[in-house]
Amino acid sequence: MTSHKPANNPRPELKKLGVAMIGYAFMGKAHSNAWRNVASFFDVPAFEQKVLVGRDAAGVAEAAGKYGWTETSTDWRTVIERDDIDIVDICAPGWMHAEIAMAALEAGKHVLVEKPLANTLAEAEAMAAAAQAARAQGVQSMIGFNYRRVPALALAKELIAEGRVGTVRHVRAAYLQDWLSDAEAPMTWRLKKETAGSGALGDIASHAIDQVLFLLGDQVTEVSGRTHTFTTHRPGAAGQEEVTVDDAAWATLTLASGAIASVEVSRVATGQKNSLKLEIYGDKGAILFDLENLNELGFLDATVPAREQGFRRILVSEPEHPYVDAWWPQGHIIGWEHTFTHEIRDFLTAISTGTPPSPSFEDGLTVQRILNAIEESAAAKSSIIQLASAPAGTPTALTAASEGA
Repeated sequence: MTSHKPANNPRPELKKLGVAMIGYAFMGKAHSNAWRNVASFFDVPAFEQKVLVGRDAAGVAEAAGKYGWTETSTDWRTVIERDDIDIVDICAPGWMHAEIAMAALEAGKHVLVEKPLANTLAEAEAMAAAAQAARAQGVQSMIGFNYRRVPALALAKELIAEGRVGTVRHVRAAYLQDWLSDAEAPMTWRLKKETAGSGALGDIASHAIDQVLFLLGDQVTEVSGRTHTFTTHRPGAAGQEEVTVDDAAWATLTLASGAIASVEVSRVATGQKNSLKLEIYGDKGAILFDLENLNELGFLDATVPAREQGFRRILVSEPEHPYVDAWWPQGHIIGWEHTFTHEIRDFLTAISTGTPPSPSFEDGLTVQRILNAIEESAAAKSSIIQLASAPAGTPTALTAASEGA
């Protein structure tokens, strides 16, 4: 379609990418903040916050006014068919991810979807296959593991890749929250398997596992796990309702490199608000991180004489650190919300360059397979599950080993 410009304006204007976001609660607020601010700090393609979609007309209208969206809708199907929508950002609950994402990809829209990729392994496999097919047509997709965009964790990945910790032997990953510690905390959709898929496992173990894979660039080959629900019923609209997902989960992961990772997650860890702790131990050094101090990285260099060894605190706020040069002078720290701004920046850059963004739906599927293996192991009383990679769109290869069965 030819665009006619005034004679006194010889430079053609680039078409702004139209963005539609589905969902406006917790993640919708975080993503909206990122869309609203990203162009103020990063050089990204021009875009417009066109449509915010939600089921409640009054609620979505109020959110759109706060978060900077031009229009609202209660029908995502109509929105993704619009010619002026180029990007679909999915912040709806997990049970809606597969249907919306695959429809949007089929409509030729670039898709960003929150983690976990889906509620079931079958849905995740279908989404990865759809993303692969769409990519061949130049349509990009990405899953929102935003902690990859914490500058300190991006720096940790660089240090590990540079060999600064040597051969990684083992990793400890613990993601602990306490918002369900009170047994009288009310029932929500996150506590029902049909809507949430799983509990702490999918909600926060997905982040912890993705970090293990991201930081080490490794693959999981074996899984042993356990899950537990401490409060089995919670007050709901119709009285006491059964909780059908886990409150906490534990797993031991064997990696292809020979390293071992332990993963612990809980939403009933009293006193822990949002603590993702990572410890990486190699034969030449070690790294420590805690999300509640997200601007800091602990690093130990074991190659220096023993009399000089000890963990040192790196304040990750220098222009040389990942993402930081777009923000403030040294020492002026950033926050949790900035990870989403970095995520949107990377997604828009990938779209403009035609480069497949990371993490991909295939990466999300890999995490989903590990989560599925943990559930399978837990159901079989922590038996060891062999995890074999499988191409997108095919069933995962999981078999229980004889030990512990």
